[in-house]
Amino acid sequence: MDFKDYYNVLGITRDATGDEIKKAFRKAARKYHPDINSGAEAESKFKDVNEAYEVLKDPERRAAYDQLGQDPPAGQGRSEPPPDWNGDFSFSERPQGDAAFGDFFETLLRQRAGSHMGQSGDSHGRIEIAIEDAHRGAQRALTLTVPVVGPDGAVRMQERAISVRVPKGISEGQHIRLAGQGGLAMGGNAAGDLFLEVVFAPHPVYRPDGQDLYLDLPVTPWEAALGGHVVMPTPAGKVDLRIPKNARTGQKLRLKGKGLPGSPAGNIYATLVIVNPKVETKQARAFFEQMAKDLPFDPRAHLGG
Repeated sequence: MDFKDYYNVLGITRDATGDEIKKAFRKAARKYHPDINSGAEAESKFKDVNEAYEVLKDPERRAAYDQLGQDPPAGQGRSEPPPDWNGDFSFSERPQGDAAFGDFFETLLRQRAGSHMGQSGDSHGRIEIAIEDAHRGAQRALTLTVPVVGPDGAVRMQERAISVRVPKGISEGQHIRLAGQGGLAMGGNAAGDLFLEVVFAPHPVYRPDGQDLYLDLPVTPWEAALGGHVVMPTPAGKVDLRIPKNARTGQKLRLKGKGLPGSPAGNIYATLVIVNPKVETKQARAFFEQMAKDLPFDPRAHLGG
């Protein structure tokens, strides 16, 4: 079975939109239609065009193809299926009698799933968690839709509900191993394990780096100039942070051990950002005018000229 790059068949890129796929299909179908093109390869190419369109026009089939079709099957000029192949996707089964949807995609599913299930049955995927979950630990319920090869060799999609314990202090990029929750192995072999790579959901405050957390901390001009104490958030709750006198924008303050738990625990690094208030009243304008008179200051003096 030769590998078929459906995107190349239609002459489109992998990020093509639905409208671009439809437009490319119509153009290619006209070009290779047997009633128009009597060339020796026209019939074969017309079949490939229809097959590619049947897969790529359907979002679920396309997602499955993108997951499983990144490399040709073994023996087709590239490497074996990648060890981090991800099976947590779903796609609609082919309608009965849909002759345009050829055997390549189904065979690809069977070979990919069979190559993994016949070896260890291990599955790989990702789990997105909040930074707060990593700080305190959490329990999550997931539903996975994975390809399963039945006794008759046919590939079917099967849903499984699993419970995942997110350990306290886990960092982004680490894996959670669920023993016996992988793909069902063939030939009487035991089920493999499921390995979930941890990915942090985008957070409105924190930027994670290992066990450390970074954030921008807004302060007023007077807080920066006079120093003092401000309240800032941490995953464990709000804390009182001392701002040094004459603080500047970009200055970093460290809260030791307040990051993600670990051995040792991570730190929180707060980068100060001085924010000026809006001048919207006469009183506010007069205040700034008076400050400009009383505090002669040129922030551009070091530029010369």
